[in-house]
Amino acid sequence: MKNLLLASTSTLFGENYLEYLLDDVALFFKDVDTITFIPFARPGGISYDNYTAIAAKAFAKIDKKIVGLHTYPTAQEGINQSQAFFCGGGNTFLLVQQLYTQNAMQHLQEHITNGKPYMGTSAGSNIAGVSMHTTNDMPIVYPPSFATMQLVPFNINAHYLDPDPNSKHNGETRETRLKEFHVFNTTPVVGLREGSFLLVNNNTISLKGKHTARIFEPQKAPYESKTIQF
Repeated sequence: MKNLLLASTSTLFGENYLEYLLDDVALFFKDVDTITFIPFARPGGISYDNYTAIAAKAFAKIDKKIVGLHTYPTAQEGINQSQAFFCGGGNTFLLVQQLYTQNAMQHLQEHITNGKPYMGTSAGSNIAGVSMHTTNDMPIVYPPSFATMQLVPFNINAHYLDPDPNSKHNGETRETRLKEFHVFNTTPVVGLREGSFLLVNNNTISLKGKHTARIFEPQKAPYESKTIQF
């Protein structure tokens, strides 16, 4: 029984960390008091301890305790002892590299598949999909595989941005990049806009937030949807 909360971002413009999500997070983690934080994506190169402190400050507002996965002797031991997980954003390449290097990717997948709640934001949401191929991040390190936890049967493109009709920038749009992905891959992609998140209860997926999602499938025109079903 999978129980997932997968958000596009941790922080909306002008708000504090996780502020827009806290009511939903409190409900999502209602049956646990301690959540293991996975800090490996390290946004901006922040230390594991400092990143964990940011998460802990936010979760304290809903009376939840945060423990960093990096504080255990091994990642596998930390996963074994965990009640639930939160994986924050940052660089997906680094996150995936660290999960593989620490022999944690499959172990984490198994515990989540067997029922431990998992919340991800940005890079943490990316790794719930089939692969990390549709991340927006720079390849600052080289993970041994692009395969991720396959908790949902699609990829996520977090922070999805619509093309700006007034922009004079001639570079590729996000939509163009995702069309390039489908030249070589068949995995559907859900473009999650800021403020949107997915709630997954086993095989039931609900899109939350005020936005629709932008759906990309091979050999189809992209389309908007409030329903995520493949």
